[in-house]
Amino acid sequence: MASVEAQCQRCHSRLEAEDLRCPVCALPTPKPPRAAAREQARVIRCSNCGAAIAYSVEAQAPKCAFCASEMRTETQEDPIDQADRFVPFEVGTDQAHEALKTFLGKGGFFRPQDLASRAAVDSLQPLWWPGWKFDAQVEVTWTADTDAGAHRSAWAPHSGATHLELHNILVSASRGLTLAETQALSSSYDISKAKPKPEGPPGAQVELFDVTRSGARRQILSAVESTAREHIAKADLPGRRHRNLRAAVALSGLDTAHYALPAYVLAYRYGKKLYRVVVHGQDPSCVLGEKPVSWAKVAVAVLMALALVIVFLLIQAS
Repeated sequence: MASVEAQCQRCHSRLEAEDLRCPVCALPTPKPPRAAAREQARVIRCSNCGAAIAYSVEAQAPKCAFCASEMRTETQEDPIDQADRFVPFEVGTDQAHEALKTFLGKGGFFRPQDLASRAAVDSLQPLWWPGWKFDAQVEVTWTADTDAGAHRSAWAPHSGATHLELHNILVSASRGLTLAETQALSSSYDISKAKPKPEGPPGAQVELFDVTRSGARRQILSAVESTAREHIAKADLPGRRHRNLRAAVALSGLDTAHYALPAYVLAYRYGKKLYRVVVHGQDPSCVLGEKPVSWAKVAVAVLMALALVIVFLLIQAS
């Protein structure tokens, strides 16, 4: 759905088609004129995780790219936004396989020793997941305790206000990837390379926006508050140490754009169980996922700890 270039009647901030209220001052937006015929779109939606991709006869994807569950076809009226900027893949499928192998090789003590050699890749799916990119102007007031001017006490109270301009903050609109996964992936994307059309491996799928800007406002405000706190802690607080930092933010401007961000979702099998791994589409060193636990090693570690406790008690008793 294309953005509508409209402005708030009170603060003149830019509005988008799905905004029920102004994202800056919360004034209700005028009702759009009722269309004679409602736009419809067919999508394929996962019956398990709820992720949706645009319906395509050529794609024929009976399994979800995110969790391998069955997918169903549905028709939506007024389909949710689609990305108009695509960050291109810079990691090929061979690099994604190699990244998985490296990830499995760094198992740790409680992982099976043969994990890298016995794990078998079950599927590899390149895809773009949806996200909001936003720029915001923010008025921030803050309070905190720091060691500056504390004199005899360890802490002294401080407060202040500042104006921030935030750029290129990404907020996930994906249902297929978890919030933790999208937050970890977001920091490594170079969105300056985004293009109007997707460029990636054959068969790459595009997840649809399942969160409108109105619905994502809480996530956007949370990201603004988190970014503001980080900035204040680094640049505005006096002293070397601080605690109890609290910040209140008020938007004075907000501009958003629809982006599609590249990643690989891989499923590998170890023993009888499937595990999921996500590889960044631009940075092969960024790999997130699950690894099996060697319960035999866990049992050995527990027995060794119990043995040490018994030895310690015997020494104390003697």
